[in-house]
Amino acid sequence: MKIIDRIQSGLTLSFEVFPPKADKPLEPLHDTLEQLYSLNPDFISCTYGAMGSNKGRNLEVVRSIQQSGKCEALSHYTCVGNSREDVLSALSDYTEAGVENLLALRGDFPAGVAETKGDFAHANELIAFIRSQTSRFSLAAACYPEKHLLAESMDSDIDALLKKQDAGADFLMTQLCYSVENYLRFIDRARKRGVTLPIVAGVLPLLKKDGLVRMTLSNGCSIPAEVASLVGRYGAEEESFRAAGHEFTVSLVQRLIQEGANGIHLYTLNRFEDVADLVRDAGIREKSENSR
Repeated sequence: MKIIDRIQSGLTLSFEVFPPKADKPLEPLHDTLEQLYSLNPDFISCTYGAMGSNKGRNLEVVRSIQQSGKCEALSHYTCVGNSREDVLSALSDYTEAGVENLLALRGDFPAGVAETKGDFAHANELIAFIRSQTSRFSLAAACYPEKHLLAESMDSDIDALLKKQDAGADFLMTQLCYSVENYLRFIDRARKRGVTLPIVAGVLPLLKKDGLVRMTLSNGCSIPAEVASLVGRYGAEEESFRAAGHEFTVSLVQRLIQEGANGIHLYTLNRFEDVADLVRDAGIREKSENSR
């Protein structure tokens, strides 16, 4: 089933996982997936390594998700390192695996690399090419509530969104953002500029101070005053910070749903426990069922 059809029927719940490195076993991730299935997600996404690294594990994981029959698989797929022939081969592999949903990304450059080294410089080009080859896939694209790190301005970033929309993207998924106000400003500006696609909000549970600093720096996400206050108050107390961060994230998710997010996509970091309590305490599944 195409994810866009699920989104159009009401609020979705979904998770992101990443494949283990080539020399690590898949069994721990399979165990985590089985636990995630118990939360009744609409889909689970799997990342795709820089320059196509680990792409074999990506295919293994999305095949496993799709063939489980428990939810839809959404595979990340990047411009970086991929030629037109590579894309056609990947589309064939995903089709064989039963996958019908892709998240088309430019992808992060590895250290020392400043271009995609493939046939596509930007995600909209990849989306347009896939659309020209097949109608099988529902295509998602990324968006950035506080703009992409490399974008000159929010306006230029929304220009890029409009290109993705025009190229044939079906829906958008946000990078993490801990400020509902910044998220709403982004939604307002994007809608006024003509972005009409459904938008699924990406959320990373706020549970560890070090993880917060690392992820916000790497993604260009700001730290709002409320979060900074939690760091100052509980930063040295791991369990207290985790409890306070959980409460903050529950409130964040509930507010995003209240403000009209089309879905909640939780970055699991392959840890079931980090999202299970959040799904329960925020009432995501109940709100999803009530929206349909």
